[in-house]
Amino acid sequence: MTAPYERLLATPRTDPIAESDRSAAAGRRESPFPALQAEIRAAGLLDLRWRHYLGKMIVNVIMLIAGWTVFFVLGSSWWQLLVAVYLAFCYVQTGLLGHDIGHHQVSRRKRTMEALGYLHGNLLLGASYEWWINHHNRHHSNPNHIEKDPDIVRRKAIFTAEQADQPMSAGRRFVVRHQEKVFFPMAILESLGLRVVSARAIAQRTVRRPIVEGALIAVHFAAYLTAVFVVLDLPKALVFIAVHHGLTGLYGGMIFAPNHKGMPVRTDRESLDWMTRQVITARNIRGGLVTDYLYGGLNYQIEHHLFPSMPQPNLGRAHPIVRRHCEAAGLTYHETSIPGSYLEIVRHLHRVGREARPRLIAAGQRAGR
Repeated sequence: MTAPYERLLATPRTDPIAESDRSAAAGRRESPFPALQAEIRAAGLLDLRWRHYLGKMIVNVIMLIAGWTVFFVLGSSWWQLLVAVYLAFCYVQTGLLGHDIGHHQVSRRKRTMEALGYLHGNLLLGASYEWWINHHNRHHSNPNHIEKDPDIVRRKAIFTAEQADQPMSAGRRFVVRHQEKVFFPMAILESLGLRVVSARAIAQRTVRRPIVEGALIAVHFAAYLTAVFVVLDLPKALVFIAVHHGLTGLYGGMIFAPNHKGMPVRTDRESLDWMTRQVITARNIRGGLVTDYLYGGLNYQIEHHLFPSMPQPNLGRAHPIVRRHCEAAGLTYHETSIPGSYLEIVRHLHRVGREARPRLIAAGQRAGR
C-alpha cells in the first residue's frame, strides 16, 4: 500500500461508532419521535404526491424507450457500449422508483402498489419485487444490526472485527483482508446477484406469487436476450450485457452504500428506542437537486428511515425539521458530502480489516490443520 493511500485512510475524523455512545443514552429517555411525527404530519409531509410519481414514471418509460430505440438504430456496433451505460442509468432509476413503490410512497392501495411493483421490478428489471421488499423491510426494522440486517449479513466484507471469528472460506478471508480496496468494485456483481436470488426465491416459492413473478421475469429476459443477441454479434452481445449489468450494479452500490456503511453497527446487547437506532445508523448526503435525482432521495437517509412512507419529493422539506428534533434530543445527525461518504466507508473498512487480521490469521491456521 502506498504511503499517500495510508495517510488518506489514517486521516483522523470523529468516529461515528464512538459518537453513538452518547446517542445511546436517548434510549433511556422518553422518545422524541411523537413530537417529531406530529410536526411532520401537520406540515403535510406524509401526504401522497401521486402527480410527481406519475410524471416520474412517464419520464422513466420514455427514457427506457429512447435507449432501446437507439440500440436498434445503431445495430451491431461497439458504440452500443454507450447505450449500455445509458441503460444502466435507466435501470437504476427504475429500481429507485420500485423502492418508493415498495414503501407505499406512491399510493396506499395494496393492489395498486403490487401491480406497479411487479411492473417495475419483474417486468422492466427482471428481478423479484417481493423478494426485494421482504429483504428491504427487514433492513428497515433492524438497520446495521450485525445479525438481523440482511444488508450486513449477506456481505462478504465485515463491519466489526468480531465478525472475523465466523467460519469463512478462503475466498472470503481474502476479501476481508483487502475489503477497503474491493468493496466498491464488487458492486459490479450486484445486478447479477439480484437476478440469482430472485430466481432462487421463485424456485423455492418463498414469494407469494411465484408463477406471476416468474412469468414476468421470463418475459423480461426473453425480450432482453432476444434483442441483444439478434442485433449484436456474439462478442459485442456478451460485452454489452457485462457493461450494462456491471454498471447497473456499480451505480446502485454507489447509491446504497453511503446510507449505512461505516456507521455504527448494533447488536442485541444495546437497548435503543426506535428513533435512536434509525438515526445513529444512517448517513445523509449533502447536495442539491442533481444529488436528489441521482440518489433518488436516498441522500436523505435519516428522514427516509424515520418516515419510510414519506414521498421522496417531501424528504428535503422534512430535513430541517428532523435535524432540529435530533439535535434537541442529543442524537447524532450525521451528514457529509458525496466524496466524504465514500472516504468514511473506505476508512471504516480499512480499520476493521486491520483489526481483524490477527483473527483471520488464526482462523486460517485452524482451517489448514
